[in-house]
Amino acid sequence: MAEKINPIRETSAEAIALARGLVSAAKYGALAFNDPNTGAPDVSRVAVATDFSGMPILLISDLSRHTQGLARDPRCALMVGEPGKGDPLAHPRVTLACLAKKLAREGGEFDALAARFLAHQPKTALYIGFADFSFFRLEVQSAALNGGFGKAFNLTAADFGGV
Repeated sequence: MAEKINPIRETSAEAIALARGLVSAAKYGALAFNDPNTGAPDVSRVAVATDFSGMPILLISDLSRHTQGLARDPRCALMVGEPGKGDPLAHPRVTLACLAKKLAREGGEFDALAARFLAHQPKTALYIGFADFSFFRLEVQSAALNGGFGKAFNLTAADFGGV
């Protein structure tokens, strides 16, 4: 009987840098959350930027199903990574398991994040000031990096600067 080979590689500094780079470069991602009415898994495309520590930040409306889902259950996942030419599965992507934390609109943090978000996502200037839009910080708990065929890594919160 053939020995089973573990497809997950040992995490390296290069893998961590690739994962963090994918997050910081991302303009949008696929946000997985639990539907607030049924609890079933759901996915939505969201605009993404990062805070000053490199954690993903979302600007989302209180009216959306994904915001309502995060309010009920903050566990979520965010997948980022841009496919290029050829097979889209050959290009790097990372899926982050996170806890979403809604940030207060009051205080200097909101203003600083708004300026940072606008620099990364200029088109959000149309709605960033709307009362129903809020920032959510996605606190990374773990991550799965697929750096392309045969390049799979498991990462920890510490790899993203978390606890």
